[in-house]
Amino acid sequence: MFRRVLVANRGEIAVRICRTLRALGIESVVVASVPDRASLAVRTADRRVLLPGASATETYLRQDAVIAAAKAEGCDAIHPGYGFLSENAGFAARCAAEGITFIGPPPGVLRGLGDKAAARHFATANGVPVVPGYDGPDDDAALAEAANHIGYPLMVKARAGGGGRGMREVHDPAALPDALAGARREAEASFGDPGLLLERLVRGAHHVEVQVLADAHGNAVHLGERDCSVQRRRQKLMEEAPSPVVDAPLRAELTGAALRIARAAGYVNAGTFEFLVGEPGGDGRRPFYFLEVNPRLQVEHPVTEAITGLDLVALQLRIAAGEPLPFAQDDVRFEGHAIEVRINAEDPWDSFRPGTGRLRSAPGDAPGWRLDRGFAPGDDIPPQYDSLVAKAIVQRATREEACRDLAAAVAVHPLRGIRGNTGLLRSVLASGTFAAGAADVGWLERDLEAVLAAGAASDGVAAAAAVAAYLWKNPFRAGTASVTLDDGARLRTCEISGRAGKSFRVHGQGAETVLRVIEASGDGQLRLGVDGGETRYLVARGEASEIVAREEDGGDAPGAPFSFAIVPPPPLPRRAQASEAGTSAITAPLSGTIATVRVAEGDTVTVGDLLLTLEAMKMEHRITTPRDGAIARITVTPGDVVREGDLLVELATNAR
Repeated sequence: MFRRVLVANRGEIAVRICRTLRALGIESVVVASVPDRASLAVRTADRRVLLPGASATETYLRQDAVIAAAKAEGCDAIHPGYGFLSENAGFAARCAAEGITFIGPPPGVLRGLGDKAAARHFATANGVPVVPGYDGPDDDAALAEAANHIGYPLMVKARAGGGGRGMREVHDPAALPDALAGARREAEASFGDPGLLLERLVRGAHHVEVQVLADAHGNAVHLGERDCSVQRRRQKLMEEAPSPVVDAPLRAELTGAALRIARAAGYVNAGTFEFLVGEPGGDGRRPFYFLEVNPRLQVEHPVTEAITGLDLVALQLRIAAGEPLPFAQDDVRFEGHAIEVRINAEDPWDSFRPGTGRLRSAPGDAPGWRLDRGFAPGDDIPPQYDSLVAKAIVQRATREEACRDLAAAVAVHPLRGIRGNTGLLRSVLASGTFAAGAADVGWLERDLEAVLAAGAASDGVAAAAAVAAYLWKNPFRAGTASVTLDDGARLRTCEISGRAGKSFRVHGQGAETVLRVIEASGDGQLRLGVDGGETRYLVARGEASEIVAREEDGGDAPGAPFSFAIVPPPPLPRRAQASEAGTSAITAPLSGTIATVRVAEGDTVTVGDLLLTLEAMKMEHRITTPRDGAIARITVTPGDVVREGDLLVELATNAR
């Protein structure tokens, strides 16, 4: 076994790998960029090496710097985690040349399967169906010609990497050039490889993947399948094992296809073999199509660990050290159902705007769930990388129990200090579509508005929390007061008045609720009722001075709890001043890096025209003009790093 391992990654996966290394008695070394220099991963590892620079290209994707760090620290192996260099065959070969073990597949396997186009050819040669598409020369002209043959709608996909990066859904030829350019930039930034391919868009499909382990002695096993169909912009939001749409015959087909490809390729270490599973045909059978191999650890590997009781990182290390798999296929046992949600620093109620900034509080360890986190309270969430803060995993005897308990846990553990997506997660878990196992890869995009509407606390629950906050802070004072609450989905300011008869009038977001105190217990709980109605609310003090409120129905099924933080009213937004009268300032809505500038000074623009694209958390954000006018001044160029509120463009609004 290894003595010291360098972890060439960041965030939650680096923390997770370090913990397994410690459990095995192996020293851990992490590399860290300047923004990550004081991160939880750095604090968890035994040692750290600082890589000068901020972007992924300057740091985590620099092969020479990572290898130099491993050699300087005396590491005998490198674990690449996922993303960054984890699928880079050239990097794996360089590690071998330096006498450092790469914890992953050998370079030849990475070349054959890490590239999606090569993997498609390999699957076809081994009798596994693939999605119709094009994987030849990828200059724009060749891709445009191929797109006409495939037909629209289609998917533009990065050949390298994974995690939904470098992917675009295209519905008509006019949108193809921008989709190709955007996908190339994203793929280059994420994986250092701008290569692209095309695939026909399969509608109504579920994203199902098979976890495989293989050693260097010819042994290979599968650990069942995962369903990763709840996605937004092809980014997975939650995963579960087993899949709700896979029955025993289909499971045998999928796992058999994955193992057939793995054995034919000489696969070694952990890998995920991904498929699209279509809607049932006339015979009731679901067709499936091979998508790609992710020759690395997946973000969602904890759900497989939960139902098998195995530690995939420990098994990766043992395989990389030359040990045979310690079990055969018949020894693998599956227990219950597991669901994982990705807790991201992004605001679903504001177009998924990234939530960079300082984390005031975050989900913590709690009985009944597993939390893999990359940040702790007090940490800064940098804009240079993706938005993943933590993953929460629950395993129960049934899928219904896992959904219920995970939704309840997420509800009372929102992110504070930055905007987060826990409200969306609980809404998905509570939706009828997800509960029925009918959430295909396009469901969340199609039903996002309705899902978001169900994800925030009701006005009544918020009003009850506001009254409790007012009473606990001002137990003897009458009059009026303003209370601002954060339920993890949005900020609400409630105006409270009245004390006569313990009755309170609450105004907020255009709604009025009149509540009366029914009971105040000595343990800090309040029960309130709606005047003239039967609805009641139970409010209690939560952790860290938060308030937990829910609707009561008097039966065995009370409403879901919501956790509220009392916050000061939101500050006024920063405003950049235009330099001349008659001009309007267009500012950065968030911190990030300018990816492209699409206009020039003097250009005439109309409402909705694209001005520039801003990259933040590895995603591109379109900045459009809010009004007609002419471009008076552009203050940024591609590659510039901007902060929220920085001036980008001055628009002359009195132009004719």
